Amino acid sequence: MEKTDVSSQVLTQLAVKIMLVIAALCLGALAPSTWAADDRDDAGARAAFLKAYPVFMHPRCLNCHPAGDAPLQGDDSLPHAQNVQRGPEGRGRYALKCANCHQAANLPGENLPPGNPKWHMPPPGMRMVFQGKSPGDLCKQLKDPAQNGGMTLEELIDHVSHDKLVLWGWDPGNGRSKPPSHVEFVDHLRTWVKKGAACPE
Repeated sequence: MEKTDVSSQVLTQLAVKIMLVIAALCLGALAPSTWAADDRDDAGARAAFLKAYPVFMHPRCLNCHPAGDAPLQGDDSLPHAQNVQRGPEGRGRYALKCANCHQAANLPGENLPPGNPKWHMPPPGMRMVFQGKSPGDLCKQLKDPAQNGGMTLEELIDHVSHDKLVLWGWDPGNGRSKPPSHVEFVDHLRTWVKKGAACPE
C-alpha cells in the first residue's frame, strides 16, 4: 500500500512538471506575437510606404495598372497604340491579344516590344489600379484582399519579391527607364508591414 502511495506521488509530481514545461513552451510560442505588437510604429510604417510609392507610380508598373481598360506605354504613359484593350482575362481583346506582339522575352533593339511569359494586365474583375491613386488610397487598396487578388500582406511581399512579371520592370529592354532599386523597394514594403502597415493620410 505504501509503495502504491509513493508511486502515485511520483506520477503526480511528474505530471505537474510536464504541465509546467508545456505552459512554458506555450508562452514561448506567444512571444513572437508580443514582439510583433511591440514593433508597431504607425509613423514609421507610413514613411516606409511613401518610400516604396514611387515604384508603383513608375511607368514600368503604372502602365499595366491604368485607370481605364487601355494599357499605357512608354515612359510618358500614353494609351497603347492600336486601341489595345484589357479584355475579359486581361490578355487583350478579340484579335488584339497581348501575346501577338509581347513574346516570352524582350525583342532585341531599342523600344521594340518587351516580353515576358506572363505578359498581361489585371483582369477586369480585379483591376488593381495604380494610376491616379494617392499614397493613402493605394496603400488601402494593397491591404484589401478584395482589391489585391486575395493576398495577405506576407503574400504581397512575396509577389513583389519573386513574381517574374513584376521583376521584368527592372529588366525592361533597351530604351526604357527602370524604377528605383528593387531591393530597396522590397525592403521598404517589408518595413511597412513589420511596423504595422499603417497608411499615409
